[in-house]
Amino acid sequence: MNMIGERIALLREKMGMTQEELSKKIDISRASLCHYEKSRREPDYETLMKIADLFRVSADYLMGRTNDPHQTLDPNIRSFVDQLELSDELLVDKFALMVDGTKLSFEEAKRFIAFVRAERAIR
Repeated sequence: MNMIGERIALLREKMGMTQEELSKKIDISRASLCHYEKSRREPDYETLMKIADLFRVSADYLMGRTNDPHQTLDPNIRSFVDQLELSDELLVDKFALMVDGTKLSFEEAKRFIAFVRAERAIR
Protein backbone atom coordinates (compact mmCIF):
# COMPACT_ATOMS: atom_id res chain seq x y z
CA MET A 1 0.00 0.00 0.00
CA ASN A 2 1.39 3.45 -0.82
CA MET A 3 1.76 6.07 1.87
CA ILE A 4 -1.24 8.15 0.74
CA GLY A 5 -3.63 5.21 0.86
CA GLU A 6 -2.26 3.98 4.18
CA ARG A 7 -2.57 7.36 5.81
CA ILE A 8 -6.06 8.09 4.49
CA ALA A 9 -7.28 4.75 5.84
CA LEU A 10 -5.48 5.27 9.16
CA LEU A 11 -6.90 8.77 9.66
CA ARG A 12 -10.39 7.66 8.64
CA GLU A 13 -10.32 4.73 11.06
CA LYS A 14 -8.85 6.89 13.83
CA MET A 15 -11.84 9.23 13.46
CA GLY A 16 -14.22 6.24 13.54
CA MET A 17 -15.51 6.99 10.05
CA THR A 18 -16.68 4.55 7.41
CA GLN A 19 -15.58 4.88 3.80
CA GLU A 20 -19.13 5.96 2.99
CA GLU A 21 -19.04 8.76 5.58
CA LEU A 22 -15.66 10.07 4.46
CA SER A 23 -16.52 9.90 0.78
CA LYS A 24 -19.65 11.98 1.38
CA LYS A 25 -17.71 14.59 3.40
CA ILE A 26 -15.16 15.10 0.61
CA ASP A 27 -17.70 14.69 -2.22
CA ILE A 28 -16.31 11.63 -3.99
CA SER A 29 -17.70 8.14 -4.53
CA ARG A 30 -17.03 5.42 -1.98
CA ALA A 31 -15.47 3.40 -4.80
CA SER A 32 -12.95 6.18 -5.48
CA LEU A 33 -12.03 6.35 -1.80
CA CYS A 34 -11.62 2.58 -1.72
CA HIS A 35 -9.26 2.81 -4.73
CA TYR A 36 -7.20 5.45 -2.92
CA GLU A 37 -6.97 3.40 0.26
CA LYS A 38 -6.03 0.25 -1.68
CA SER A 39 -3.42 2.20 -3.72
CA ARG A 40 -5.11 1.46 -7.01
CA ARG A 41 -5.34 5.22 -7.69
CA GLU A 42 -4.07 8.43 -6.14
CA PRO A 43 -6.32 11.37 -5.32
CA ASP A 44 -6.10 14.49 -7.44
CA TYR A 45 -4.84 17.72 -5.90
CA GLU A 46 -8.30 19.03 -4.94
CA THR A 47 -9.29 15.76 -3.25
CA LEU A 48 -5.94 15.52 -1.47
CA MET A 49 -6.48 19.03 -0.08
CA LYS A 50 -10.03 18.19 1.05
CA ILE A 51 -8.71 15.14 2.91
CA ALA A 52 -5.85 17.12 4.48
CA ASP A 53 -8.25 19.89 5.54
CA LEU A 54 -10.81 17.49 6.97
CA PHE A 55 -8.25 15.62 9.07
CA ARG A 56 -6.24 18.79 9.80
CA VAL A 57 -2.97 17.34 8.56
CA SER A 58 -0.48 18.57 5.98
CA ALA A 59 -0.49 17.29 2.42
CA ASP A 60 3.14 16.32 3.02
CA TYR A 61 2.03 14.02 5.80
CA LEU A 62 -0.52 12.34 3.52
CA MET A 63 2.13 11.89 0.82
CA GLY A 64 4.61 10.38 3.26
CA ARG A 65 7.13 13.21 3.04
CA THR A 66 7.01 13.71 6.79
CA ASN A 67 5.81 11.74 9.78
CA ASP A 68 4.70 14.94 11.49
CA PRO A 69 1.08 15.57 10.46
CA HIS A 70 1.39 19.30 11.18
CA GLN A 71 4.83 20.11 9.78
CA THR A 72 5.00 23.36 7.83
CA LEU A 73 7.73 25.26 6.05
CA ASP A 74 10.15 27.41 8.01
CA PRO A 75 9.01 31.08 7.72
CA ASN A 76 12.22 32.17 5.95
CA ILE A 77 11.92 29.39 3.40
CA ARG A 78 8.22 30.16 2.91
CA SER A 79 9.06 33.83 2.26
CA PHE A 80 11.72 32.91 -0.30
CA VAL A 81 9.48 30.41 -2.08
CA ASP A 82 6.54 32.82 -2.11
CA GLN A 83 8.66 35.23 -4.18
CA LEU A 84 9.56 32.65 -6.84
CA GLU A 85 7.56 31.49 -9.81
CA LEU A 86 9.50 28.53 -11.13
CA SER A 87 7.40 27.64 -14.11
CA ASP A 88 9.93 26.89 -16.81
CA GLU A 89 13.01 24.75 -17.10
CA LEU A 90 15.41 27.63 -17.79
CA LEU A 91 14.45 29.42 -14.60
CA VAL A 92 14.71 26.23 -12.53
CA ASP A 93 18.14 25.59 -14.04
CA LYS A 94 19.26 29.17 -13.32
CA PHE A 95 18.36 28.89 -9.61
CA ALA A 96 19.96 25.43 -9.27
CA LEU A 97 17.73 24.43 -6.39
CA MET A 98 19.43 21.85 -4.21
CA VAL A 99 18.38 19.43 -1.50
CA ASP A 100 20.98 17.57 0.55
CA GLY A 101 23.72 18.81 -1.80
CA THR A 102 22.06 17.46 -4.93
CA LYS A 103 20.52 19.68 -7.59
CA LEU A 104 16.80 19.15 -8.13
CA SER A 105 15.75 17.94 -11.56
CA PHE A 106 13.03 19.89 -13.34
CA GLU A 107 10.49 17.21 -12.34
CA GLU A 108 11.59 17.39 -8.70
CA ALA A 109 11.33 21.18 -8.79
CA LYS A 110 7.78 20.90 -10.16
CA ARG A 111 6.88 18.55 -7.30
CA PHE A 112 8.43 21.02 -4.86
CA ILE A 113 6.25 23.77 -6.31
CA ALA A 114 3.21 21.51 -6.00
CA PHE A 115 4.10 20.90 -2.35
CA VAL A 116 4.30 24.63 -1.65
CA ARG A 117 0.97 25.23 -3.34
CA ALA A 118 -0.59 22.40 -1.34
CA GLU A 119 0.83 23.80 1.86
CA ARG A 120 -0.56 27.26 1.07
CA ALA A 121 -3.98 25.76 0.49
CA ILE A 122 -4.12 24.39 4.04
CA ARG A 123 -3.16 27.66 5.78
